[in-house]
Amino acid sequence: MLAETVAVALWTMLPAYIPNNAAVLFGGGAPIDGGHTYDGRRLLGDGKTWRGTAAGTLAGVALAIGLNGLSDSAAGLFGFDLPTFPLAGAVALAFGAMLGDILASLVKRRLGRARGASVPGLDQLDFVVAALLLAFAFAPEWAVDVFTLPVVVVAVVITPVLHLSANGVAYLLGLKQEPY
Repeated sequence: MLAETVAVALWTMLPAYIPNNAAVLFGGGAPIDGGHTYDGRRLLGDGKTWRGTAAGTLAGVALAIGLNGLSDSAAGLFGFDLPTFPLAGAVALAFGAMLGDILASLVKRRLGRARGASVPGLDQLDFVVAALLLAFAFAPEWAVDVFTLPVVVVAVVITPVLHLSANGVAYLLGLKQEPY
């Protein structure tokens, strides 16, 4: 059933969707790259900070724990079960999202792109790919059970739409300097 697949995809990806938003809200402070450069360009830039990475990861894990508490109620409401998150899965999804964004920043700096410059595809799916890879690495039984091929396909298709919408709202609220 398509509705169930979409619901499972959104539910299980929420702990990966939230971290980058939390990093924008609660980030700042010391950059991860410490201001270091390579070939005259920053490794990551000022937008990737230790505090933002920690805040984003904690927000994603906290959301997963909250969703665990809501899963029975949600199942009753929707008429089908929604997965719960083992701690390893929650941490993998949340930290993986942050790691994917950090690695994308590294790639963008190597390509000579300025902070905030768009790289279509990379900007929308970097965090999804890294979150899924870490989930399969650190909670493999859970990930194989939850992230079936249809769920992954839905996540990959719907994430760019959600990502661009959330960034547009953050831009309108003055939280981001660019709307993408």
